[in-house]
Amino acid sequence: MNTELLEALTILEQEKNISRETMLRAIEESLKSACRNHFGADAKIKVVIDRETCVYTAYAEKTVVEEVENPATEITLQDAEKINSLLQIGDIAQIPADSKEFGRIATQNAKNLILQKIREEEREVVYNQFYEKEKDIITGSVQRFVGKNITINLGRAEALLAENEQVRNETFRPGERIKLYVVEVKNTQRGPKILVSRTHPDLIKRLFEAEVAEVKEGIVEIKSIAREAGSRTKIAVWSNDENVDPVGACVGMNGSRVNAVVNELRGEKIDIINWDDNPALLIENALSPAKVISVMADPDDRTASVIVPDYQLSLAIGKEGQNARLAARLTNFKIDIKSETQAIESGELPEDYLEQMGMLESEEYYDDYGDYEDDYHEDYEGDYEGEYDELYDENYDDDFVEDYVEDQVEEIVE
Repeated sequence: MNTELLEALTILEQEKNISRETMLRAIEESLKSACRNHFGADAKIKVVIDRETCVYTAYAEKTVVEEVENPATEITLQDAEKINSLLQIGDIAQIPADSKEFGRIATQNAKNLILQKIREEEREVVYNQFYEKEKDIITGSVQRFVGKNITINLGRAEALLAENEQVRNETFRPGERIKLYVVEVKNTQRGPKILVSRTHPDLIKRLFEAEVAEVKEGIVEIKSIAREAGSRTKIAVWSNDENVDPVGACVGMNGSRVNAVVNELRGEKIDIINWDDNPALLIENALSPAKVISVMADPDDRTASVIVPDYQLSLAIGKEGQNARLAARLTNFKIDIKSETQAIESGELPEDYLEQMGMLESEEYYDDYGDYEDDYHEDYEGDYEGEYDELYDENYDDDFVEDYVEDQVEEIVE
């Protein structure tokens, strides 16, 4: 038994996650290469390694002929009988190869082949390991700064955090551990090239999956994400279980879940809203925390007209238009926001709202008002006019009483 080779293969398998079978095949190929250097480039080499004991057998196959024309593939009957006396013309003789007879160059080439195979296999293993993490989050430590890019140590590999994938107001120190979203993993000659991001919207989704069991299990779905990295993010959530509140599940008790995500993002604000298949309701939710009077959405053109109270206009638009901009991205609608006053001037407010607020000067309104005024005048004058005559001295004439009654009626009606 070749115990030294067996131990070496076991260590490679444990430390570098390279399978024993892969390495045995690499050794077989390296021995074939060494044998060809010994017997000739055209030689037909066979190498067999016992998978249990790692004992190998290497030999060249040569055809028994009367006269040799190609020494690499042919052997005379006289020489073949020295190996096996039963061989005849036309048979295949197996010529054993003794590794001690290999030259220094052949041995070095065999060694290089094995080392090259180890490196290739190690790169393949690392690539497969991180390829499985593509579109997911990983944790790494800041290693060094290369210009405005940052190299991240992931253990068995390095990742590149490019300048355009960094949050503008974030700063890192060497050795600091951070979570990153794996954008892409490429297999190159120098090993896997891993591109990571701190600005990608799906980083938010993966962080919530890590913090919220309902999201990871699929009970709560994150339907849409709109993010301005480092500043604010809006996410729309939906529950597949009517007994589970999607917003409450993501917020957590006393905000514990959402705060964990906010802390990982270094204070980035996160608005969580309810998803709705009705575009108007979705847009109303997306403009939260602003209050909305009405939403007119056109699903075909993906446009919407929103009216908000005057005092909510700045809140709906947000600082530098951020709230409206994120709401538009979240809903995929082009949103036009107007104040109540602007909508009244342009005649865009619905009639039922104007009637409700007492702002519609309709004929029906004035008819009702006139009937009410006449009835009130009659009742008021009949019941209270005498009482006013007694309360006020004679300097107040009847005109005063009539004027006063009219004023009170108008004030109450208004």
